[in-house]
Amino acid sequence: MKIETLTVDFTDEQKRYLEGFTTGLQISRVGRGLGGGNAGKANAEPIGPDAAHIKAQDKVTAAGKKLADQEKFKREEHPFDAYPRLKQQALDNAPPNPADNFRWRYYGLFYVAPAQDSYMCRLRIPNGILKHWQFAGLADLAEKLCGPFCHVTTRANLQVREIPPKHAVALIEGIQDLGLCSRGTGADNIRNVTGTPTAGIDPQELLDTREYAREWHYHILNDRSLYGLPRKFNVAFDGAGKIAVLEDTNDIAFSAVEVKDAFGVEPGVWFRLGLGGITGHKDFAKYGDIIVKPADATKVSDAIVRIFIDLGDRTNRNKARLKYVLDGMGHDKFLALVEERLGQPFTRVPPEALSPRPAFDRMAHIGVHKQKQEGLNWIGVSLPLGKVTCDQMRGLARIAQDLGDGDIRLTVWQNLLIPGVSDANVELAIAAIRKIGLAVEASQIRAGLIACTGNAGCRFAASNTKRHAAEIGDWCEPRVNIDTPLNIHVTGCHHSCAQHYISDIGLIAAKVDVGEDVDPVEGYHLFTGGGFGPDADVGQEVYHDLKAEDAPQTVERLLKAYLAHRSSPQETFLTFARRHDGETLRKLADAQVAETQVSL
Repeated sequence: MKIETLTVDFTDEQKRYLEGFTTGLQISRVGRGLGGGNAGKANAEPIGPDAAHIKAQDKVTAAGKKLADQEKFKREEHPFDAYPRLKQQALDNAPPNPADNFRWRYYGLFYVAPAQDSYMCRLRIPNGILKHWQFAGLADLAEKLCGPFCHVTTRANLQVREIPPKHAVALIEGIQDLGLCSRGTGADNIRNVTGTPTAGIDPQELLDTREYAREWHYHILNDRSLYGLPRKFNVAFDGAGKIAVLEDTNDIAFSAVEVKDAFGVEPGVWFRLGLGGITGHKDFAKYGDIIVKPADATKVSDAIVRIFIDLGDRTNRNKARLKYVLDGMGHDKFLALVEERLGQPFTRVPPEALSPRPAFDRMAHIGVHKQKQEGLNWIGVSLPLGKVTCDQMRGLARIAQDLGDGDIRLTVWQNLLIPGVSDANVELAIAAIRKIGLAVEASQIRAGLIACTGNAGCRFAASNTKRHAAEIGDWCEPRVNIDTPLNIHVTGCHHSCAQHYISDIGLIAAKVDVGEDVDPVEGYHLFTGGGFGPDADVGQEVYHDLKAEDAPQTVERLLKAYLAHRSSPQETFLTFARRHDGETLRKLADAQVAETQVSL
């Protein structure tokens, strides 16, 4: 007997209901560990590259706790499984919903509304080094698909902005065409790998970090199980060169050290291991007595990250960094777990086994500096708060190609270097740099002036940091002759992308009340006395709720107070600031203003 097929026509409303119902069932199955290859096996052991993350989430829910929303987003649909929807949104020129806004950060895309109705895209450039043709190619992409400029970031990286949704996929695929990528540069992933910007060319370096940054970079890219951490994760390599990498602000810090003979280990260059840096939470990486062979750096990093995957907080985003795992269980217990995973104990030496690190040169990222290679130089180009236009990018690429070794090297100080310039070509290169509207010299104020994106392009920021930082520089530079190294960092929110706590003068944005029935205005809390490396410490607050319009004059007063009261011409602002408490610094600055007003 022939059975006729029954045709049922559903209304559009019924179709939408059924679609939502089946999607909910799929999400529910994944949430119970029933998705993918485990379908039909209730409470089956998770398998595949995301298994460790699912198990960690299961422990949270089994304990009666609630996962953070971002953990739910990852569990419901892994971002790398959702690329077709990102492509469809691009075809529709449609903005993402909150869950997808989080997911697309796995591709390096950040939708920054309400600051702008567009994406920002952050790249991944290991050790901050790229080829001239990649730099020029990125300029062409930005000019076609984005705002016509790039920003150099405080992780020696590049980011482009003002990307309409319709251009998002074309951009990230165009970046890949250049041999670069943006994968994993946002959300709960291991971020761009930083290293000494003068690696391989620095006369004082102990170790060329490029090999180790590159190995870790590709280790991350090619292992999906290293995505979807409890929170973001930073790793940096310092080769003991002239330019600081700020490795002690990272979750894992590898610092090259010279190990002396007669301490029971092979003498030579090792990495000293530091853990738990996160200066936005007022903490630096803590170093113990552990040293690591450079060849083992990736293996050690992998073990640390996998323990963080198991133990990191997946309920409270504010406590989800490695620092809080270390605070909760102690470094010794954590390191014992790392040793267990590695299958061998760490190598340990007493402090006296390590030679002192060669000193930083706080102006080595600006101007002309001799390389270890005879007759060659690197030229540090000053960028205005990290911004470089597409035309300037193409110009710099030509200079690097024609007069340098073809590389562009980015620094954590929001500028770039052109290496491999011969002695004979230095003046020609300087003239070419000036011709495109950039400089190779800067005052102490300009050289150390850093700002995050601010509320012009970031939804978290409370103030327009780049504009206000520029105003501080414009006001102070002609009025105060600073002759010692100085860093002024302006950051827009608690994420502290500009790392205000480690700066000589650091400002973090705040909304400042100016009276009843009046909206708060943009402003800052001002800190002094922060430092890094051998001077590592968190700055102290000197001014609270400082209006942005008053920030330039306030910084001027502080700098003039320093010049008037320093113990000698050699005393740095850092030393001066640390000799006084916040109240005393305010009084000295106010007195300087009074003297200035009287003299007028």
